[in-house]
Amino acid sequence: MAEEKNEGLVLLDFWVSPFGQRCRIALAEKGIPYDYSEQELLGAKSDLLLRSNPIHKKIPVLLHDGRPVCESLVILNYLDEAFPNQGSSGKLLLPADPYARAQARFWAAYSDKVYELGTRLWKLKGEARAQARAELLQVLANLDSELGGKPFFGGEEFGFVDVAVAPFVPWLPSYERYGEFSVEAAVPRLAAWARRCEGRESVAGSLHPPGKVDEFITMLKKHYGIE
Repeated sequence: MAEEKNEGLVLLDFWVSPFGQRCRIALAEKGIPYDYSEQELLGAKSDLLLRSNPIHKKIPVLLHDGRPVCESLVILNYLDEAFPNQGSSGKLLLPADPYARAQARFWAAYSDKVYELGTRLWKLKGEARAQARAELLQVLANLDSELGGKPFFGGEEFGFVDVAVAPFVPWLPSYERYGEFSVEAAVPRLAAWARRCEGRESVAGSLHPPGKVDEFITMLKKHYGIE
């Protein structure tokens, strides 16, 4: 049904994608209605996805009145600019101060390393896995330091960086298992932040349990022939 819709918002996504979940959380936080279109990533990709993102051929893609906006953080910025005072909450994800906005964009982009290094953990073995583990722990430590004693990355309010990082939380137990480390022990402030995020309706309604994520990783390993 969503593939035929040319008006309003349609999110092309994949159920377990943390990058698509960024968009879902942002839309929920802002209270903006949209249609959801589940896409196939491991098999043949839909004509709609290929037309909408011919460069990368990836989700997420946000269609706004039929016009595509690609890449999760670009979509988050677009939602703030296109819907500054709209939706049921009228909330802005980015802070008002230009410097604070620049910092938020930096840390949101930096957080992509969590997924990149976590993927290396379950794909690689031996010294390569050990290197990925060390790099991931450093990235988590940097995020922990940036968070500091604040409830959320931007301060008292859940915002842009929180939306960007929160979808990686259900992946962390798998990364802990493959990397043989403890998030709670390594970055306790980040672990406490994760629990606060999980209590938010926008986050809880957009993410899947860690067990489902781990099952997906196991399926990916079989798909790629990784033992």
